[in-house]
Amino acid sequence: MTKQKKQTHTPVLVKAVIKGLEIQKDGFYIDGTFGRGGHSKEILKILGKNGALIGIDRDPQAIDELDQIFKDDVRFKLIKENMSEISNIVRERSLTEKVDGVLLDLGVSSPQLDQARRGFSFQKDGPLDMRMDPTKGKSAADWLSKVTERELRSVLFEYGEEKFASRIAKTIIKNRASKPIRTTLDLVDLITEAIPKIHFKKHPATKTFQAIRIFINDELRQLELAISTSLEVLKKGGRLCVISFHSLEDRIVKRFMRNAAKEAEQYRGMPNVPVEFQPKLRVIGKAVRASIEEINVNVRSRSAVLRVAERI
Repeated sequence: MTKQKKQTHTPVLVKAVIKGLEIQKDGFYIDGTFGRGGHSKEILKILGKNGALIGIDRDPQAIDELDQIFKDDVRFKLIKENMSEISNIVRERSLTEKVDGVLLDLGVSSPQLDQARRGFSFQKDGPLDMRMDPTKGKSAADWLSKVTERELRSVLFEYGEEKFASRIAKTIIKNRASKPIRTTLDLVDLITEAIPKIHFKKHPATKTFQAIRIFINDELRQLELAISTSLEVLKKGGRLCVISFHSLEDRIVKRFMRNAAKEAEQYRGMPNVPVEFQPKLRVIGKAVRASIEEINVNVRSRSAVLRVAERI
């Protein structure tokens, strides 16, 4: 039997991330969305012997498949947890306000998409799971078996910005009784049935799969908690770097950084602003997007947007 070749993972915007973090050789950094460690590997190349890096990921597979290069590096530790727990992880180690940089690379990772059994891809037939951590919560299939038409329509519209949300929800609810939706292609077939073919400019399941995945994994709330608690852990001059892949994520990040870079609303324009209401961040440069060269090498980077801010 031929041994399956281990897939390589190409991190997006890696040069821009390294530049954005402004890595100090003896600094302490957090990769809040470790994945398969593409960004972490580059950070460790720059850190000196007294530097440290914590990786965080809620996917048990990311923990189980940790590359030996990380296991052998005493400067690195990987923790199975949600990115929203950054503050607690840092507090437990008495490192609050001592972190030099936090990186969040949002969304689903390439290895998760590539494996049909994870249920993230509408292009591969597999169990309709979609959970980042398959040991917790409901799978997408279980949720779809009980969700009301109204709630499903709301999820598709809010998290997928799907203009055919009503038609898709109605089709799913109508058909699930006679044919349970257990696989990714079961769901794709229903979505394709619901959307008029004239609108197939991209795969018709794209927005529905995005919406259900975001909902099942509570991704937007996790993001909001992670970026807000980054203010607690970063030292002055520490950097927050966030890579998003769709407008919902980027909107949250952009709004957060913009608001944190201003005085609290009730004190704006006033000469003497109490310390606790003064700006907490300074936005660094403009949003960074992948070059044509990077997109040609790594197609996943085409929708990536990196935003950087500094703790003040």
